[in-house]
Amino acid sequence: MLRYAGRRLLAAVPLLLIVPLMIFLLIDLAPGDPAAILAGDDPTPERLAEIRSTLHLDDNIFLRYVRWVGGVLQGDLGTSFLSNQSVTELIFRRMATTLSLVVFAMVLAVTIGLILGVVASLRPGGIVDRLVNVVASIAIAIPAFWFGLVLVSVFAVTNQIFPAFGYSPLSDGFVPWIQHLILPGTALALLPAAEVTLQLRSSLGQVLKSDYILNAEAKGLGRGRVVFKHGLKNACIPVVTVLGFRVAEVLGGAVTIEIIYSMPGLGSLAVNSVQNHDIPVLLGFVLFTTVVVVLVNLLVDISYGYFNPKVRA
Repeated sequence: MLRYAGRRLLAAVPLLLIVPLMIFLLIDLAPGDPAAILAGDDPTPERLAEIRSTLHLDDNIFLRYVRWVGGVLQGDLGTSFLSNQSVTELIFRRMATTLSLVVFAMVLAVTIGLILGVVASLRPGGIVDRLVNVVASIAIAIPAFWFGLVLVSVFAVTNQIFPAFGYSPLSDGFVPWIQHLILPGTALALLPAAEVTLQLRSSLGQVLKSDYILNAEAKGLGRGRVVFKHGLKNACIPVVTVLGFRVAEVLGGAVTIEIIYSMPGLGSLAVNSVQNHDIPVLLGFVLFTTVVVVLVNLLVDISYGYFNPKVRA
């Protein structure tokens, strides 16, 4: 298993190098000048030239990329153009908010998806199965930001059950922490929960028709034991694959959700860096999200190898 994980990590190294390079190229092509933003109103040409020289903005793009990679290898993500703070500190300071939101959303999505998927697959074609299929299909079509606004309107503004905005760290207590995550986490979990439900409904329905399942039931094993001990493990193979792709989408969706709920996470930091052409912060955010996606996909590969021992060969 360790050898298998090592091979997957080595295969991810090119991705960690290519993605930041593409961001460098896109930033270079995008309109706007960080020096002009930093210089303020009506800057002189000399002032602009001084700022560009200080920030090495006049250097060749590939030279800047190589310099940035060299800093990353030494644990230095650079310094923010706007705040003059370490990018590493900025990311670590906001990382807990985003990771809490993403993990909560994924746990909620998996829980809902497993429950609804199993219930729907037990009686294919029945009323519950059709209802779950319709609800999940509608959920896939609902944008997370719109659903988030609806949740705020109903549960925060109208009824004042949950906080409408902000974030409370876990160090301040579990109850306020979870209260600030319920609404944004639910909005973010809508799409992956629907996709897990539909995927599990389909795969478990096929597994329950397999010969070994029918034989187990013929030998007198209870329906619940057959489903959860024998059927669910094989049915989760495509579900695990789907979850790997959904994590990247949830990370992207967290940017919008954090803005709606005024959460001080990496999403709001990334939006601010884009608006102000804060290149080091944007690159640090991209690198962080890329590493998270790579690690999640590695975990998915290992889980897939657990369900299918042949893939580790």
